[in-house]
Amino acid sequence: MKLFNHKSKITIGALALSLVSIGTGCQKFLDTQRQGAYTSDNYPYPQGGTPYDTFLFAAYDALRAYNYVSDGFMVVTSIRSDDADKGSTPTDGGADVIGMDNFPALTNGRVNSLWSEYYAMISRCNRIIDQVQNNTEIIATDAMKLQAEAEARFLRGYSYFFLVRAFGRVPKIDRPLETNNNTPQSSVAEIYAFIESDLQFAAANLPLSWDKKFIGRSTKGAANGILAKVYLYQKKWSQAMATANLVMTSGQYDLSVNYSDIFGEKGENSKESVFEIQGTASAQVQTANGIQYASIQGTRGNTTEWNRGWGWNMPSAQLEAAYEPNDPRRERTILYCSSAGNDRFTVYGQKAPFFPTEVPNPKYNHKVLANPAYIAMYNTRGSWWMNVRILRYADVVLMYAEAANELGGTANTTLALDALNSIRERARRGAPSGTLPDVVFTSQEQLRDAIRHERRIELAMEHERFFDIVRWEIDAEVMQAAGKTAYNPNRDRLLPIPQQQRDLSKGLLDQNPFYN
Repeated sequence: MKLFNHKSKITIGALALSLVSIGTGCQKFLDTQRQGAYTSDNYPYPQGGTPYDTFLFAAYDALRAYNYVSDGFMVVTSIRSDDADKGSTPTDGGADVIGMDNFPALTNGRVNSLWSEYYAMISRCNRIIDQVQNNTEIIATDAMKLQAEAEARFLRGYSYFFLVRAFGRVPKIDRPLETNNNTPQSSVAEIYAFIESDLQFAAANLPLSWDKKFIGRSTKGAANGILAKVYLYQKKWSQAMATANLVMTSGQYDLSVNYSDIFGEKGENSKESVFEIQGTASAQVQTANGIQYASIQGTRGNTTEWNRGWGWNMPSAQLEAAYEPNDPRRERTILYCSSAGNDRFTVYGQKAPFFPTEVPNPKYNHKVLANPAYIAMYNTRGSWWMNVRILRYADVVLMYAEAANELGGTANTTLALDALNSIRERARRGAPSGTLPDVVFTSQEQLRDAIRHERRIELAMEHERFFDIVRWEIDAEVMQAAGKTAYNPNRDRLLPIPQQQRDLSKGLLDQNPFYN
């Protein structure tokens, strides 16, 4: 949990040779020191870490980059889906964002920014691995080397998982290079095999948990959780189920956190969290160590108090209609604006005024709404201190349910139902009797639909929906029903290979089908 004094969460790096200091007063701060300047807290590296931490901290810090997890990431994973619309004014973001929302995506702009940022992360990871394997001047035990390489391979595997889902065939780069422009694309199967290898190594060599001063570093559960999803996307049901089960039986996670509490500041790094990117701020340093993800989706108000962001990533009418009666998750996910005679309140008890915009009856992503106490403390409405949940425990449980159902058989059906209903039980806590009753289907097809519905609702606005409907091969009908009639599954399941990267490669990189 992120406390006001920040002692419970590490700020991970700012530069390749920066070291982290934990404040002894009421604020945590980032101390960028001269190379070779040590204190008693960081000489030669923080206890529990390794001599490679300075390099690793730079990689963790890059997770927070604007082009890694904020703008393009949110547009590609959420706005492209049927669950969200771009929001704001029609021209805000230009043709690039409209192309993502209504199709087709442009061949430069955000696709190039995403490509470049994710390959920059991969380059960082390759250099860390090279330091571990080849730099004999760094004195470290074998256990330290394994731990550092495992962290780097987790970040590399996760980055490639995003790239292969977003772009399909991409270059596989597994060593430090000055440039990646002379590396041809590998097949999707080759990329998935590479990701599996990285995550398997990470899962075998990462710790179950870290000391509180290292909160945010990758763990065995994070590696197994992402690996389970990698298997799921390839329909490797047995491996997906078994790997998800490793997370579920690890003793590190559970469904004890109320759904309404997961997404606010007090829900960060809780028992629900398997991996999340860490943001932090203070009244003095409001943005430099934070993440712009929540700000981009903040309310686009016309008053000082409610002018909290761009107003992007608005929940769609299709998502709103998908909730079952009285499902508490709808109000926690969709921030409704008040109107005459119809007051609506936020999770913090605030009245959300109606904001006249060019979008009729605007709705916002309630999951990224900041606690007003933090806004007052940091004297900013930008919400840069909020973490981004990359993998939640509920996601793992639903992956387990999906894999079990796809395997079939009476025993697996029972396991799938138990897992699915555990998510529904948590969701209905405190709701009126009869809300979200247990699913009792035993038909594989009916249970499949129920699990898919639950994923949509439980993980709404959390960067899963577009990739889910594509892997389920229901994207064409879903997009048509949502009014995104320009969507062409033969083209739009993948983003275009950035034209700038193709030009730099001198034509070595092939364009994805149906992009000019």
